[in-house]
Amino acid sequence: MDIEHEAKRKIRTPYDFEFLAGVIWERLHENISPTTLKRLWGYIDGADTTRRTTLCLLAQFLGFSDWEAYVASLATRTDIESTAFEGEGIHIDNLLPGDRVEVTWLPNRRCVFRYEGEAHFIVVESENAKLKAGDSFDAACFLIGKPMYLDNVQRSNATGTKEGVSYVAGSKNGLNSVKLADDK
Repeated sequence: MDIEHEAKRKIRTPYDFEFLAGVIWERLHENISPTTLKRLWGYIDGADTTRRTTLCLLAQFLGFSDWEAYVASLATRTDIESTAFEGEGIHIDNLLPGDRVEVTWLPNRRCVFRYEGEAHFIVVESENAKLKAGDSFDAACFLIGKPMYLDNVQRSNATGTKEGVSYVAGSKNGLNSVKLADDK
């Protein structure tokens, strides 16, 4: 992992997360809690609603301006195995606006997304997931066995405002299934 490489330490124990939070503070003078880091590493549950500001902070620790710049850099790196970006599933290059993508992940999550074009999707069905019908997000692909990374998730909350966050589903086991859904 890039963060571990940059910190020059494997992050495995509670003390390692405290160490990493300290290293980030020393470099950026920005605070990130060890608990937040534990969630991101899957050490404890809860990484499915990571805020964009947290991801941007980690990207800045790696020397990038923001999360989007870091993600864009991944596509051109030669030190990452190509299998990290390949697999059975669906990529937006193969979709037309109006196409519907159905994904499932553990333990019993299922969602259907409608492609709007330009990497943008709207949730049209949701079962047992934190994503809800009407939410929207940006994504590039959905791959079986890989986590589903969504960016700029938008949801109307009780006050009528919207908040953009990043979201990961299937962070431990990846997606179970990915297919084009039948039109309804």
